[in-house]
Amino acid sequence: MPGQNLKSNVDNDDSSSLFMISEEDIAYEEDLLRNPYTLKSWLRYLDHKSNSSLQHKIFIYERAVKELPGSYKLWKAYLDLRRSILKGKNPVSFAPAYEKVNNCFERALVLLHKMPRIWLDYCHFLINQGYVTKTRRVFDRALRALPITQHSRVWELYLRFARLVGGETSLRIYKRYLQLEPDHVEEYVDLLISLKRYDEATTKLAVIANDDKFKSLHGKSKYQLWMELCDIACKHPTEIKTLNIEPIIRDGIKRFTDQVGKLWNSLARYWIMQNQFEKARDVYEEGINSVMTVRDFTQVFDAYAEFEESVITSKMELVAERAEDGEQDPEEDLDLDLRLMRFEKLMDRRPFLVNDVLLRQNPNNVSEWEKRVALWKDNAEKIVETYTTAIATINPKKATGKLNQLWVNFAKFYEKGGNLETARAVFEKGVLVNFKSVNDLADLWCEYAEMELRHENFDRAAEIMGRATAPPKNTKVSYHDESIPVQNRVFKALKLWSFYVDLEESIGSVESTRAVYDRVLDLKIATPQIIINYAAFLEENKYFEESFKVYERGVELFNHPVAFEIWNIYLSKFLERFGGSKLERARDLFEQALEKCPAKFAKPLYLMYGKLEEEHGLAKHAMKIYDRATRAVSDEDRFEMFNFYIAKASASFGIASTREIYERSVEVLPDHQAREMCMRYAELEVKLGEIDRARALYAFGSQFCDPRIVPTFWKIWENFEIKHGNEDTYKEMLRIKRSVQAQYNTEVNFISAQMIATRQEQQQQETESKAPASTEVAGSGEIDIDDMDL
Repeated sequence: MPGQNLKSNVDNDDSSSLFMISEEDIAYEEDLLRNPYTLKSWLRYLDHKSNSSLQHKIFIYERAVKELPGSYKLWKAYLDLRRSILKGKNPVSFAPAYEKVNNCFERALVLLHKMPRIWLDYCHFLINQGYVTKTRRVFDRALRALPITQHSRVWELYLRFARLVGGETSLRIYKRYLQLEPDHVEEYVDLLISLKRYDEATTKLAVIANDDKFKSLHGKSKYQLWMELCDIACKHPTEIKTLNIEPIIRDGIKRFTDQVGKLWNSLARYWIMQNQFEKARDVYEEGINSVMTVRDFTQVFDAYAEFEESVITSKMELVAERAEDGEQDPEEDLDLDLRLMRFEKLMDRRPFLVNDVLLRQNPNNVSEWEKRVALWKDNAEKIVETYTTAIATINPKKATGKLNQLWVNFAKFYEKGGNLETARAVFEKGVLVNFKSVNDLADLWCEYAEMELRHENFDRAAEIMGRATAPPKNTKVSYHDESIPVQNRVFKALKLWSFYVDLEESIGSVESTRAVYDRVLDLKIATPQIIINYAAFLEENKYFEESFKVYERGVELFNHPVAFEIWNIYLSKFLERFGGSKLERARDLFEQALEKCPAKFAKPLYLMYGKLEEEHGLAKHAMKIYDRATRAVSDEDRFEMFNFYIAKASASFGIASTREIYERSVEVLPDHQAREMCMRYAELEVKLGEIDRARALYAFGSQFCDPRIVPTFWKIWENFEIKHGNEDTYKEMLRIKRSVQAQYNTEVNFISAQMIATRQEQQQQETESKAPASTEVAGSGEIDIDDMDL
């Protein structure tokens, strides 16, 4: 058989007969006789026999290692050759051959026991043979023989062998390895889990999870190690005897606050796996009543509900089986009904439990307390209990939301129930709370009074507002001083006084209302609207002079622009009341109003002042006022004011009287407005027949007009010369045009300004639709001079 021939060849590999030496080998043999201890001689001989049979090679290697037993190179090559022969051979079928190779390794290690490669090859060779004990002992010998710096190479193969063998052997090997490399304990834990040694695995995990110095080589966090421990404990609770799992998981709940929900579920699952359902239910209840986030609550509650559903489902299946068999078990049926009721109650509790979580997060959250009240719907006892708990729990200075509204709603609850005395008691307690804001207390006082108004207790409402606005002994307290209780600052709350004023206007007398208004003014907390309302109230009750005094107090309290608005109303009311009957007094008021009035607010007052003089005084006085206005108003209003002044002067004293106004406007207005005034002034002179004066005005205004930007001006002047001039005046106009254009071209920064000015001019032309009579072009019989020489 071919297999048997191969086996015989492998077994008969140590023949040493001299007939193996051929004539070609004689030279090498003689060299070896002369130099038997020279490595090169043996290597040359072996190289020469590289194509020879296996027996020839083994024969020479055996001789070589006998002469040079400490040569690593010879032994490595020899052992590789012997192993290559057996590559792919069954260790059982070729056991004698394998044993001979093992003996070769043992012979080599006599002197080469410090060579890690020989040990590793030997161990690897033994692993393939399946000799567990022998292989383990060789690994142990290697570790004893080699220096510790080489142990890592041995352990890599040793651990692979341990994982391959498994069982107690692998555990003992890993325990020895952990003495050298304790950081690799996670591999040992994985091995324990694979061998179902859950008790020892959890013990090791607990040790490393509690070791602050331990760093996972697999990149696991403390939380991941803890969860791994919990998972093992929950899946195999009956096999864990060493550790008490519940305290461990509870410690994790305290430590990993961002994963509380998962850990509570792990603890409950631990008891479920031990069929301790009541303990699991207690854990779920404890979890949903202690978690601090909605996410954790959802995790625990969903697991709780799923657990209850699974128990109910299993119970219902048993009931169905008993029904099929015709059996009855009243106790089990009752237990199923109780579980169904408990599950239904659990689902009904969910909104309350979620609200509990949010309140545990922030017990000062007013809106969540309001939601809690709404959840109880018509349960009056629970609503009162919730309000009472909320009021006792919330810190007014840390409250989130409107705490005063909580007090108001509490009082309204009793009010709707017809218990007005208790509602008043709630308000009386509420107004003693040191709220975060003064306005909160003011709102509460106002709600208290409104409740009395709803029940038509008008005197009580007025008495409440009187108490609310009563000043403390020290009236110089700052409204914004947070160190002072709000009760000592509320008397300066404008919201409170506004309500008080409205209340007195509705139900009080004129004197009581005036007293409240006067107190507001004395405290210097009045707003412009209060001033106006007070004056209007007095006016309605025919106290005209008193209303004017209120306006005067108002303008003293406020600066502009508020003072301007009050003056505007005051003067309008005064003129409406007296007209021109008290002209001197009106003039004094206008002078007072204009004395400190900023320029941007002066225009309406001057117009009103001028109108007064026109209707009830002298036109000359009105013109003086308008003249003052052209000097006093802002730059934005000055052009419009000049136009108004010119129109009034023309209507009162004729067109000729406006020349002086035009001249002054051209002097003070900016270029683009001065240009417009020059054109209007020129039109006026044309109407009066003063052609030369009009031409002079066009010449004067030309200095403001670049021909490329303001072509309209030059077109109007050209039409004027065509209609009223001659050839010489037309040429003079063209000369001035060239001169002006040359002047603008010399300005360095003018180029960029031209574009902006052009756009402004175009916009102005679009908004203005003026067609002066002087712009009409004369007939073809007039002067026609071409200006192409420009």
